[in-house]
Amino acid sequence: MAQSAPTPGTSHSHTADPGGVNPWAAGGTMFAGVLLMVDGVLEAIKGIAGIVSNTVYARIDDYVFKFNVTAWGWIHVALGILLVIVGWGILRGFGWARGIGVGLAALNMIANFMWLPYQPIWAVVSLAIDTFVIWALCTDRSKVLI
Repeated sequence: MAQSAPTPGTSHSHTADPGGVNPWAAGGTMFAGVLLMVDGVLEAIKGIAGIVSNTVYARIDDYVFKFNVTAWGWIHVALGILLVIVGWGILRGFGWARGIGVGLAALNMIANFMWLPYQPIWAVVSLAIDTFVIWALCTDRSKVLI
């Protein structure tokens, strides 16, 4: 059976038309929700480790953003809880969660950049996750944020 040609104004390509939805970004938004939840759990684990033991992370003597490891622990636990809640909101499709997700991912990037000397690998992984989350939430236009 012969395949019919597309009618004018329709497209069979996998790229988004100028007014349409980018399928990569739409799928990325769902993945961003999952990543926010995973990143939140990782943040909470980092935080709990810092709260339970002051010796679990490297000691930094001369660092501009030097805090007590316990203080860093509470910062990471709080961010982790918020990230999990917002990630859940994104998966449920709540409009408020996308805007707050961008803001929290940006705040988490700043915190992990400041955390870099204490745990470089964990911090870089969180920075990469947050970068993708911000991209995915900012490029998907399937729902209006306002």
